[in-house]
Amino acid sequence: MRHDTETFREFLGRLRDQGELIDLHQPIDIRHIATLVDQSDKALFFHNVIGYDVPVVSGIIRSQKRAIMSLGCTAYPEIEMKLRAAIDRPVNPNIVNTSPTQEVVMEGDAVDLYKLPIPMSSIYDGGPMITAGVVIARDPEFGLNAGIYRFIVKEKNLTGIDIVTPNNMRLFAQRAYEAGRPCPISISIGTHPYEIMGSGFRAPLGVDEMAISGGLRGGPVDLAPCRTIDVPYIADAEIVLEAEILPHGWIYPEGRFGEFTRLMGGLHWNPIVRIKSVSMRKDAVYYALHMPWENTWLAAPTRYALIRQALKTAGVQVKDINVTLGGCAFWHAVISIKKQPGEGKNALLAALSVMDLKHVVVVDDDIDVFNPMDVEWAIATRVQGDKDIMIVTGARGKPLDPSLPPTPPGVVPTTAKVGIDATISEGIPKERYERIAYAYADTAKIGDYVSGKADEPGAVAGEEDVAELAEKIAQMIGEAPRYYTDIAEAFSDYNFAVIARALGHLHATERLWQDAKGAMCLRGSRFAAKPPGA
Repeated sequence: MRHDTETFREFLGRLRDQGELIDLHQPIDIRHIATLVDQSDKALFFHNVIGYDVPVVSGIIRSQKRAIMSLGCTAYPEIEMKLRAAIDRPVNPNIVNTSPTQEVVMEGDAVDLYKLPIPMSSIYDGGPMITAGVVIARDPEFGLNAGIYRFIVKEKNLTGIDIVTPNNMRLFAQRAYEAGRPCPISISIGTHPYEIMGSGFRAPLGVDEMAISGGLRGGPVDLAPCRTIDVPYIADAEIVLEAEILPHGWIYPEGRFGEFTRLMGGLHWNPIVRIKSVSMRKDAVYYALHMPWENTWLAAPTRYALIRQALKTAGVQVKDINVTLGGCAFWHAVISIKKQPGEGKNALLAALSVMDLKHVVVVDDDIDVFNPMDVEWAIATRVQGDKDIMIVTGARGKPLDPSLPPTPPGVVPTTAKVGIDATISEGIPKERYERIAYAYADTAKIGDYVSGKADEPGAVAGEEDVAELAEKIAQMIGEAPRYYTDIAEAFSDYNFAVIARALGHLHATERLWQDAKGAMCLRGSRFAAKPPGA
């Protein structure tokens, strides 16, 4: 199967075929769905949800493996490359007249969200929430915008919409509110991860995220016109809600809900959404996106792509980027660079400008950004706090950051951003950072010795032989400094104790010295190290 033309249902089938989806056919209470998904290492398909005619699937991109599978990749870094190509080469959507989503339709007074199996998630939830709806909105000036937002069910035809964070969707709703008109939106539920990832990318104003989804697919996303509003929906969706954000402003309580932060969010103040139509396939499947991990695995690559672009613009050569899971795949990044003088700070300035990144660590290219111990070691050994820690105050924050004080509805909070330059400072001798490397590591293997390997003993020598060997060593280090290990290897025919005695003889006769890097040389030679200040 070509993954770039794969449908939502075909993706579910591929997960099932590869043992990544479990079908549960027994009756299951909808109140148990979220916790069962949380306990499962596979996606779950609930075929018989008590009280509902529509089955539920959840957890389909709740692991790195399934996120990789979802975009037809073989490794996680490929997702970023695929997204980067889609941003550079978007494919505009294709408009079709209709779709299977119109097989069952509820309009007007017949609209009843309570017929949809919308689960609860956390114990502090404010109600059932639609979590996987790809929202398409239209603004008279800026055109279409797509994103993923959650909707708490309030009545059979009313929901809230969580748009407290500054973004294009909030701008569209704000402009409509100020004009005294509703903002039309379609909500497509049960779409392929291509559309989920594309809509989750924060594109510049005026850029259609569905074109980025098309770039991910390598072909256009089919959109179909809604029946009651002048906005399209994703034609392949399982269920579509046609709705309007009412022009009442951010005055209704909404939440709480488990966030990407792995914490319970607070009560938000948001607009009300009126659902004008519900349409679905006759055998529709409801997709419940499970927080936080189904949000995380496809969110992180959007940060990778934007960080890499910002650093490229700054002229910094990047080796690796890790948008860490500990930072909720939103707030923390560790970046390794092939550093030129001053670029540690330049890299920090560029990276901290990206989206909602809050804390950034920049390291040299010898540091593994995916190894927390390696990164911490770089901070411990390469950072002077008074000159290598950068704090930017008054930057745009994210309302979901629990470390910020509560702000009034509609007020965008500000935050402090922190950058740590954990690269080797200019003017520091490189030999200070030569890592321990054990002699003979490439030839002496513990497995061989456990299996019985034995080394041959070297030649044993008397005092005259020690003096003779000392002269040979003196001739060698007189030509160029040599480390102790180099000398031991060069004269490996001798027992090591003989070599040690020969070097001791040179020291006793005041001929042995070392150069500035610690290699053995002759005292008084041009290589010999001099005391500080000499």
